[in-house]
Amino acid sequence: MTEYNDESGTDSALRRTLGVNRRRFLSTCTAAAATAIAAPVLGASPAFAQPASHQGHGHDHNHGHGQGQALVPAAKRGIILYTVRDATGRDPLSTSLPSGFRDVFKELARYGYKQVEFAGFGQHANAPGGNNLETVAGAKLLRSWLDDYGLRAQGNHGFIPSSWPLSQSDLDQFKRSLEIANILGMDHMGTGGDPTGSAYRADWDVAADKWNAMGQIARRAGIKLYTHNHDAAYGFLLDGGPLDAQGRPTRSSGIRKLEYFLKVTDPKTVWLEMDIFWAHVAQYKFHGYTAHDGSQRENIFDPAALVRRHNKRYPLFHAKDGVVSTTNGDGYEMVPFGTGVIDYRTFFRRVGEANHRNPMVEQDTAPSSTDLAQSLKQARISYEGMAALRK
Repeated sequence: MTEYNDESGTDSALRRTLGVNRRRFLSTCTAAAATAIAAPVLGASPAFAQPASHQGHGHDHNHGHGQGQALVPAAKRGIILYTVRDATGRDPLSTSLPSGFRDVFKELARYGYKQVEFAGFGQHANAPGGNNLETVAGAKLLRSWLDDYGLRAQGNHGFIPSSWPLSQSDLDQFKRSLEIANILGMDHMGTGGDPTGSAYRADWDVAADKWNAMGQIARRAGIKLYTHNHDAAYGFLLDGGPLDAQGRPTRSSGIRKLEYFLKVTDPKTVWLEMDIFWAHVAQYKFHGYTAHDGSQRENIFDPAALVRRHNKRYPLFHAKDGVVSTTNGDGYEMVPFGTGVIDYRTFFRRVGEANHRNPMVEQDTAPSSTDLAQSLKQARISYEGMAALRK
């Protein structure tokens, strides 16, 4: 399997991985919409950790109090429309609330957002343009509304072929998706899922072959193809040790699945979008492995260090905040951006390249069946939280 060198354009300081220490276990937050709380408290296991050089930066730095240089430039503040999917999908004839893409674009622009990431192109049939805008005509209409409200489409979670080798029908649909992305003015096109759900190197090799091929097709269309990843992608690759009954390896060299994917995909054609929330969940969940010799090893994940090692391959982020949970298995519960404990000030300072990044606010839990305006209210809170991040 080809391994690609992704070091060009990155100075030596950015290539170094900073060390990590255990810290005291994060104190429990009881309010789902709590504002940022005191510094994290870490325990022996499971562990949250920050690099030793950044200890002492408490999570209250989320807010920044509006002083100093913005960590996220105004032109880069975006939102994935999945956060407000109830608003884009509701019947405009049934409510006075913003409904459908056009009204939601207007509202998001009013809050200050400059970028959006799509999560599909469907809306209510009664909204302007009808229910399906995933056509050339629909994309042109969406582009006109984006332009009207000073918004830019920066990416989408759309169609990635399931076949490999690519079937003709999948290839044709993939190319249609690239055409729509170009009409919308996107630099990027992607998906909301991992390249594979497998833990085994052979399956990640197959996924890499597929993504390298699709990335070349996208590059010829002028689009950067990206994969969006959740916590499972940062688990440890099973690549050695005794074999199980199916002949599969049962132990790990300590490399994480997505780190391996980065090694065997072409940095010129395959890109990534880190969901920072799920990367922190991975830090909580995947901090130890069984080595090939059967010994137990510890390796605490450092999300910002991974970005720094592959700096130019991360043009997009999902900026999703959380408060601590000791009951759900993930370590965090989602809350509006800026009201949680994930230390975004330190994260954005460490990864740098502010004019290269496109952070998209996301909150999976924003829609509510009892408060129909909640997702837009929380989108506004999240914008204010992002705008408040200062160096």
